Amino acid sequence: MDGARYHRRSIRLKGYDYTQPGAYFVTVVTQDRVCLFGEIVDGRMRLNSPGKIVYEEWFRTARLRPYVELRPDEFIVMPNHIHGIIRIVDIIDDDNVVGARRRPVGARRRPVGARRRRAPTTTSGTTLEQFGRPVPGSIPTIIRAFKSATTRRINEWRGTPGARVWQRNYWEHIVRNEKALERIRRYIMTNPARWQMDRENPYR
Repeated sequence: MDGARYHRRSIRLKGYDYTQPGAYFVTVVTQDRVCLFGEIVDGRMRLNSPGKIVYEEWFRTARLRPYVELRPDEFIVMPNHIHGIIRIVDIIDDDNVVGARRRPVGARRRPVGARRRRAPTTTSGTTLEQFGRPVPGSIPTIIRAFKSATTRRINEWRGTPGARVWQRNYWEHIVRNEKALERIRRYIMTNPARWQMDRENPYR
């Protein structure tokens, strides 16, 4: 869980279907690692206005997307990055399971929490990201929308239209089992207490 593993670039599994049900641990870092969202005081994160915007938009994601489940104990806003677990879950309409799912290439089992579900697809029917083309219901598309919404609101608040808030990429990890899920959850919730030693802390 060391910061060095995520601060340079994202890690995508080639051929993996990021619309399939399961839990995904993501980390997104601010542009130039600027401490934009508040400060750590006595081992607890104290959010400022941009930090509150980030928190609000994260959970707004689940309200806008019925196939996404987010939990308060699986998300943290830090001074210059966020950690969170995104769960893609089954969604059922009046007639059928919605969308399409493809088994990941080379995967021996689905991520923790995975269930049968068909995710939203593009008009071409693909559920795999191709040449940066958004795929509805995929983790990259969810993160892209979150970054866009927070960037717009933060720039409106501080009067900096067009300024970049986030690094262009992000880090993600597919949660494979319950043991890993619990370990990641503990890491997220105890992150503020370890801020002094955090690789993303510019003042350490």
